[in-house]
Amino acid sequence: MKKVVVIGGGIAGMEGSTYLKSMGYDVTLIEKNSQLGGHLLKWEKLFPTMRLGKDVVNFLNDGIKISDVNVLLNTEVVKAEKNGNEYIIELNNGQKLNADAVLVATGYDTFNASQKEEYGYGVYDNVITSAELEELFTSGKTLTTPSGKVPKRIGFVHCVGSRDEKVGNIYCSKVCCVTAVKQSIEIKEKLPDVEVYCFYMDLRMFGMHFEALYREAQEKWGINFIRGRLSEACENIDHSLVVKVEDTLAGKPLKMNVDLLVLMVGIVPSQGTKDIGRIFGLEFGVNGFLKSLDQHMANSNSNVPGIFYAGTCVAPRPINNTFVDARSAAVMVASYLENYKVEGRINTINN
Repeated sequence: MKKVVVIGGGIAGMEGSTYLKSMGYDVTLIEKNSQLGGHLLKWEKLFPTMRLGKDVVNFLNDGIKISDVNVLLNTEVVKAEKNGNEYIIELNNGQKLNADAVLVATGYDTFNASQKEEYGYGVYDNVITSAELEELFTSGKTLTTPSGKVPKRIGFVHCVGSRDEKVGNIYCSKVCCVTAVKQSIEIKEKLPDVEVYCFYMDLRMFGMHFEALYREAQEKWGINFIRGRLSEACENIDHSLVVKVEDTLAGKPLKMNVDLLVLMVGIVPSQGTKDIGRIFGLEFGVNGFLKSLDQHMANSNSNVPGIFYAGTCVAPRPINNTFVDARSAAVMVASYLENYKVEGRINTINN
C-alpha cells in the first residue's frame, strides 16, 4: 500500500487526509498542535450562513475517525530527504516516516497588527484584532472592552496588513471584508443598542451570498459603512479612542470616538509553511506563499515531484474553497501515485 504524509491538521489537511484514505492509501496526518481543526477551532459562526464553526470541525473529525487516518499530534517535521521515489521524513520526536507522496497543508497566520503603529495595537487596551474578537465570541463571555465596559460604539478597520505596500503585502486576503460584516452582525445580535462602523477602502464580496449578507448588515442591523482608510487612532483619558478617517465618498475628514476598535487582520504565510518550504526545497511566490507549478492547471502541484499543496499555504481562501482545494489536491496526489503524468502534460502545454 502506498503511503502519503499530510502536514497540517487544519481544514485542508483533515479533508485531504480523509479523501486519500478513502482512495486506499496509507495516510499519516501530522499536526504540530494538541488537536486537529486549526483556526476553525476559534471561530464561533461562519459566513455567509452563520452556521457554527464547531459543526464543521465535528464533520471533519468524523471523517478522520471513519476513514481511520493515522494522526500524530504535537508533532513537527524537522528534516526530509529523498531516497529514489520515496521521502524519508524525520519528526521532532525522533520518529521517521516513509512516504511515496507528501501533501502540504500548513495553513496561514494572521498579520501582526503591531506593524501598523498608527492603529495603536499593543499600545491601547481597547484596540483588538478580528481574531481576538472571534475568540471572545467562542468563549461565550459578555462582550466588553478589556477594561470591563460594555461598548456603545465599535469601529472595524478593514485591510490591516493586506493591500498595503508599506508592509510588503500587496495582495487581497479575500475573507476580511465579509468577516467584518459577519462580526458586525454578531455584535448587533449580542448588543442591539451598540453603534457599529466599518471603515473600508472598497468592499470585496467574492463569494456567493456575501453581497446579500452585506445588504442585510445595513438594512436589518443598521451597520454603518464608511469608505475611507483610518489614518490615526489616539486614546482618550477614559481609554476610549479617537479615530481619524477621510470619508472619500463625502470628500471630507471624519473624527469620532469609539469604545472598541477592531482591526481586520489579513492572512499571511504561516511559519510552518516557511519551514516546510525550506525543508523540502519548495519555491515561494512573490506574495510569500508556496508557488504552484501552474496557477490554472496544476494549482496543487509543487516544483518538487511528489510534493503537493492544499489550502491557504498557497493563497488566502475562504472555507468552502479550502474544502474544494483539499479534495482536488487529493486527486492530484492519487494521479501521481498511479503514474498519471500531470506535470508532463503541463510542461507540454507551457512549452
